[in-house]
Amino acid sequence: MLTRRRLLGAALATGGTALTGAALTPVLTATSASAAPALQPFQAAMPVPATLQPVSTFNGTDTYEMYVGRTSAQILPGVSTEVITFNGSFPGPTVRARRGRPVVIRQKNRLDMPVAIHLHGGHVTPENDGDPMDTIAPGSARFYRYENDQAHAPLWFHDHAHHMESEHVYRGLSAFYLLGDDEERALPLPSGQYDVPIALRDARFDDAGQLLYVMDDFQNRNTILANGKPWPYFQVAARKYRFRILNSTNIRFFTLRLSDGGEIIQVGSDGGLLETPHRTGTLSLSPGERVDVVIDFSRYPLGTQLVLENTEGPGPAEQVGKVLRFDVTRTASDPSSVPARLRTLPPLPPATVHRQISMRMDEDGRANPGAYMNDQVYDAARIDQTIAWGSTEIWTVTNTNRFVPHNFHMHLVQFRVLERGGGPVGPAEAGLKDTVRVMPGETVKVQATFDSHRGKYLYHCHLFDHAAMGMMAQMEIK
Repeated sequence: MLTRRRLLGAALATGGTALTGAALTPVLTATSASAAPALQPFQAAMPVPATLQPVSTFNGTDTYEMYVGRTSAQILPGVSTEVITFNGSFPGPTVRARRGRPVVIRQKNRLDMPVAIHLHGGHVTPENDGDPMDTIAPGSARFYRYENDQAHAPLWFHDHAHHMESEHVYRGLSAFYLLGDDEERALPLPSGQYDVPIALRDARFDDAGQLLYVMDDFQNRNTILANGKPWPYFQVAARKYRFRILNSTNIRFFTLRLSDGGEIIQVGSDGGLLETPHRTGTLSLSPGERVDVVIDFSRYPLGTQLVLENTEGPGPAEQVGKVLRFDVTRTASDPSSVPARLRTLPPLPPATVHRQISMRMDEDGRANPGAYMNDQVYDAARIDQTIAWGSTEIWTVTNTNRFVPHNFHMHLVQFRVLERGGGPVGPAEAGLKDTVRVMPGETVKVQATFDSHRGKYLYHCHLFDHAAMGMMAQMEIK
C-alpha cells in the first residue's frame, strides 16, 4: 500500500518541490505543468457562509446540531465535486457565539472514518478540545461544550483526527466560530451584512473535477477558493466593510494586497482586536491564522473592480496571484468608523519558565521523511512538557530547516509574540495570537500564561500535512 509518507518521499526523491523553499517564492509569471482547470476568474459570486441557528437556548446555553459527512458541491461550473463538510455546506456554517454564554454542539459522524472536532483558538477543557486520539467513531455522536469564557476572537472548527486531519480539512471539513463580547460590540466597526467572514483555501482537481489529494502537494494546488468558489467576485457598496479572513489551507501561505495598492486597516488577528489599528498595504497569513480587517470602498467610484491579489507562491500568477474581486456596485449609508483605540491588553506578567522548541522535517530526499518537534515524532502516550497551572512561560521556537517553512500553534492559550529573529515584531503581530509563522532558519519567541484549564493539550505545526506526519507534541498543565 502506498502510504501518504511514501508519496511525500517519492516527491522529494524525484526532485519535487514539496518541501523546498517554494512557499517562500513569489508567484510565477508562466503557467506550470500542473495547471488548474481552465477557468475564467470572477465568474461566480462569493457566497457568505450561513449562520447556524441553535436548536435550543434553554437555561442560557445555545445548543446546536451538526454533522460531518460527504456531500457534493458545485465548486467548478457545471461540475459536482465530492467534499467532506459540516452540515452539507462548503464551507461549513458559521457559529456566532457570545462571551459568557455557553455553547453545546452535538457532532454526528456520518463518515466511515473517525473524526475529532477541534475549536481552534478556544479555551476549552481537555475533553472538549478535539484531541487527535479522542475521536468520534463512524456512526456515533458526541457533545462538545464550549464555555466561551474568553474574550472575543475569530475562532474556527476543523478536524484533528491524527493522520486524517490533513485530508479531511483539505476536502472541506472546517467552519467559522466567531466569538463576540460587549467590548467588541461597543465599537462602531462595520457590522451586520457588512461584517463578512472569508475562508481561503487552495485545491487541485482531476480531469473529472474531483478534489485530488496528495500529501504535501501544495505546489500543484493552484485553484484558489474564497468561501468555496474559485476566484469569485463580491459585490460591495461604497462604504466600509469588515472582513474576517481565515487561511484554511493545509500548506499555502498568503501575502495579500489590493490591486491598486490601497490601504487595508487591520483591526485584529487570531485572538481578537489589536490595541490600535494597523494601516497597511499587505496582509500575511500562514495556515490557520486569521486576520480581521476593514476596507473602505467609499474611496472608489461606482463601477470599480478591485482585485484582492496574492503575491506569495508557489504557482503561476494567473492562478495563485488572484484571490477574489470586489465590485463596487451601489451606494449605502455608513455610520461605522474605526476608532483610534480598539482595546487595552493587560500588561505581560513576568515569565518564570523558559523553554526551547525546535521544528524540523527531513529535507534530504529520503524515501520516508520524518517530521519532528524537538527531534521527536508525536506520541500520544508521551508528555513532552509539564507546566505548572497559573505560570507564565516564554517559549523560543526555532525552525531548523533550510528550506521548509513551518508555523507554530498552541492549543488552549492565546500568546503574545515577543520577538522575531531577535528583533521586535511588527504591528500585525502585536495582539493576541495562537498561530505564528516560523520561516526556515527563523526563531520566534512567544509568551503565554496557563491559567484557564488543567490537562493535556497539543502544540504543533499548523501546516496540516506536517502535523499529520508527526510534527506535534503534548503538554500537560498541572
